[in-house]
Amino acid sequence: MKQKHFIDIHKGATFLYILFLLYFLSDSLSNNNLNIYVYLSLHGTYGFLWILKSYIYPDRQWEQKCTIWYGLFIWFGLSLYWIAPYLIITQDIQSENWYIAICISMYIIGIFLHFTSDMQKYVQLKYNPNNLITNLMFSKIRNINYLGEFLIYLGFSLLSEHWLPIASLFLFVIVIWIPNMIKKDKSLSRYSDFKNYKNKTNSIFPFIW
Repeated sequence: MKQKHFIDIHKGATFLYILFLLYFLSDSLSNNNLNIYVYLSLHGTYGFLWILKSYIYPDRQWEQKCTIWYGLFIWFGLSLYWIAPYLIITQDIQSENWYIAICISMYIIGIFLHFTSDMQKYVQLKYNPNNLITNLMFSKIRNINYLGEFLIYLGFSLLSEHWLPIASLFLFVIVIWIPNMIKKDKSLSRYSDFKNYKNKTNSIFPFIW
């Protein structure tokens, strides 16, 4: 199996997992908990959108074959993102409306950045291969797709109002995302104009890094 198969199945299972928590752990208080239903809507639909994206314009990074054990390792890592809904239900986290609105806004912006940049990358690599992508979504930030994904998961995590999901997100950033970005820069350094492009752009966060 390919890495994408384990990732796609896990993303799709998120909606079912949250329904499972609602059925077995919720009480009369949780039934009126807006946080968990907003979380179900956002993270659940993101999982389905990811599967569609994987089918329509797949990322070559996840097309590599892997063993069942590595696939289970992927599942374990992605399951850290399932901490937030568990905390929301078991601790009956209920946020102010303005706070929930901020989380939803992060999600929407993140979805736009992540999916549109991945689409641009897919199209340009398919129809204009072996050329450095420096325009449109990638004109200012080299890893705009990661920035989008960061905002998506930050919106999810903040709904729990707990430090643990935030820590899990930054663990992914430090252990997986940053090494991938460094690896990508090394790969793109084969292009003669990459040095100039790198000097004019940020890696992931605008005006920071």
